[in-house]
Amino acid sequence: MPPAAAEPLTPERILEATEEVLRRYGPAKATVVDVARALGVSHGSVYRHFPSKAALREAVTDRWLGRTVGRLQEIVSATAEPAPARLESWLKALFEAKRHKAGDDPELFATYTVLLAENSGVVETHLAEMIEQLARIIGEGVDSGTLTAPDVPAAARAVFDATARFHDPQYAADWQSPSIAAEFEAVSTLVIRGLRA
Repeated sequence: MPPAAAEPLTPERILEATEEVLRRYGPAKATVVDVARALGVSHGSVYRHFPSKAALREAVTDRWLGRTVGRLQEIVSATAEPAPARLESWLKALFEAKRHKAGDDPELFATYTVLLAENSGVVETHLAEMIEQLARIIGEGVDSGTLTAPDVPAAARAVFDATARFHDPQYAADWQSPSIAAEFEAVSTLVIRGLRA
């Protein structure tokens, strides 16, 4: 059912509709015309906010990735908590977020996996932002004497790479394993222990 005509067309409304269209038709068949139809507007109205189908797909991908980054930033900013505990919380939150995205809506997760491959610039920015969050936690741990790392950016990248099995979409099939939580716990504990001062 199209929304009320009096409701203004905003980029956020377009992105929400795009997500629904992608869920319904998949990335190969979803079109800007489908998005416009879902909104009850002309496709030209959508193009006034997003100049191309590629720009729209990039924006919806960025929005999807941003949902995880916001929650992780809350953990980074909780500076009253010691750095090792924040690092553990950050890794766990990332794993849980990815696991829920894959398990709660597998069709949409599969769609976004395709979009991630199309939007490598968005993905690279997202990865850099997450590694920067890790570097901030590790750096604060080094400053407080609770963690040790001679090269904080390198340590952040190493932590991210060492835990890839628990957040990289290529491993999504593994996340349904009954032993995955124990495997995550073993890896994250080992990584954090290696950084303790």
